[in-house]
Amino acid sequence: MKARTQFLLALAVTCGGPAAHAADPAKDYPNRPIRLVMPNAPGSSADTMGRIVAVGLGEALGQQIVVDNRAGAGGVLGLEIGKNANPDGYTLITTSLSALTVSPHIRKDLPYDPMKDFDYVAMYSRQGNVLVVNTGLPIKNVKELIDYAKGKQGKINMASAGIGSQSHLNGTALTIAAGFASLHVPYKGGGPSMAAVVAGESQWAIAPAGAMMSLIRGGRLRALGHSLPQRSPLLGDMPAIAETVPGFQYVAFSGFLAPKGVPKPILEKIRANVAKVVSTREIREQFALQGAEPAIGASKEFREAVQQELIEMGKLVKAIGLKAE
Repeated sequence: MKARTQFLLALAVTCGGPAAHAADPAKDYPNRPIRLVMPNAPGSSADTMGRIVAVGLGEALGQQIVVDNRAGAGGVLGLEIGKNANPDGYTLITTSLSALTVSPHIRKDLPYDPMKDFDYVAMYSRQGNVLVVNTGLPIKNVKELIDYAKGKQGKINMASAGIGSQSHLNGTALTIAAGFASLHVPYKGGGPSMAAVVAGESQWAIAPAGAMMSLIRGGRLRALGHSLPQRSPLLGDMPAIAETVPGFQYVAFSGFLAPKGVPKPILEKIRANVAKVVSTREIREQFALQGAEPAIGASKEFREAVQQELIEMGKLVKAIGLKAE
């Protein structure tokens, strides 16, 4: 009897150790670098904003966050890679709104479910899209772009980061709302699309502010307006497009996802540190340079925002006439 009691005590200790450790998986997290899968090309708005937060978050967690750019298929490639990663907290994914909210409507073979295959960790920023033109064009405001495009009878190029991207859908929505035609020219990412407008290969684009603010400040692109509902101190005296095209507005948001199944204590630790990081003056100032503001929300709020955007993008995809491939 004594031997049996000793055996049971030993078994309890052996099993109790891992169980106790498992009860707090965030205790020693992180103890190695974290990979941040970036479904966008270097130089894009998502890449710029994600890197700003990654540096601060890495410092807060005490581990380096290594950015892994996996652009392709409008962000689908990066999200697929992130979805299939080990759900241990050592892989995060930046949002690609087009891959989360547009691709489900235009791809039959989408390798993930945006609402079921990811943990929504933390939102970190909001920003508007900015309408820009090549500086060599005789266009100084939104009305002049509309008139110029109408005069060209559609023979004017609109650059985008790819079919189904924010820049594609927002640009097309603008042509519909303002009543002018333009040829859509998709590029492989936000960076290449902005370079095309700078070079004059395409004449205009509307894309997340972060992708072009440095180009605007450097005089390489001319900004005509932004997609926020009204003027914003973040964008100086730049007018809202809605002042010329009533009702036209769009606000983009960014955040971190994780493969489904990451222990909740780890998710909470990441979320709490993201909130702390984006509340600092340093990050706010860096965001402002990109025409963005911090966004702090719980996982539920983040998920609901993506769900609503998924619904709205479905309506836009249908109105534009994009077909599932």
